[in-house]
Amino acid sequence: MRVLVTGSRGFVGPWLAEHLTLSGDEVVELAPGTDVTDAGSLAGAVEHAAPEAICHLAAQSSVRVSWEDPAGTFAVNAVGTLNLCAAAMRLAPAPRVLVVSSAEVYGKVPPELMPVVEDQPFAPATPYASSKVAAEMVGLQAWLGRGLPVVRARSFNHTGPGQPRGFVVPDLAAQVAAAARGDTKEILTGNLGVSRDITDVRDVVRAYRLLLVSGEPGEAYNVCCGEATVLSDILARLVALAGVDVPVRVDPGRARPADVPVHVGSRAKLHALTGWSPEIPLDRTLAEVFESQLAAGASTQGQ
Repeated sequence: MRVLVTGSRGFVGPWLAEHLTLSGDEVVELAPGTDVTDAGSLAGAVEHAAPEAICHLAAQSSVRVSWEDPAGTFAVNAVGTLNLCAAAMRLAPAPRVLVVSSAEVYGKVPPELMPVVEDQPFAPATPYASSKVAAEMVGLQAWLGRGLPVVRARSFNHTGPGQPRGFVVPDLAAQVAAAARGDTKEILTGNLGVSRDITDVRDVVRAYRLLLVSGEPGEAYNVCCGEATVLSDILARLVALAGVDVPVRVDPGRARPADVPVHVGSRAKLHALTGWSPEIPLDRTLAEVFESQLAAGASTQGQ
């Protein structure tokens, strides 16, 4: 199938494009300079791409940035999705659309209701989360009101080689790599007491393609491993990989105004539909993220 990947130059996009290509699909991108908040520009780019399916990755994906720029986050994530769906509805036949949302839409879920399932009510605690709720509702309305076959993927935390700084695993890995090179004498962190359901990006993109092919329009599917790992354990594993002994200091400036203490999801719905389960163990993911940060730091030093 011919698949348009929006946000193809971000972290997930190249991994998805590679997986689609290896699966025999034709991958197309938006024309350079296309702005998802510009309805006219986006409509022209989507028409030119002429896709059979669309995976909508383009987003402002940082919770931290969403606190600094809630309006900009909402414009990209919600209005951008609205514009994409409107553009897709102009095509004949209409393409299947995968709107990539986030587990942040669930907010703070009581422990007795975990692992989180897809019928858990929305309770967004951050501007990023509220923008993703809106994006989901735009996609659902496009299906219910206009028949555009939209499937929603609610991704929990995911990481892997190539993820930029600004997210917890590469941030920690970069600091540990700096300590291994002797470039820093302490590691600064936010709240390491929270637990997250973390999946390798390469497993996540497999799920996205399966949902593009088999997902039921109007439905939402969690994409997660189903196990929560406390962030202090993530740091401990990275430190063990580096073989360093370096003090850790909590930096109040890295704290979020609202943080979800534990997030773990159920992948049962996705597994029942497609048979998908994550295949890459967390230790391998962490090792590869650490090695990529170590190499990136060494490359910077050599310039």
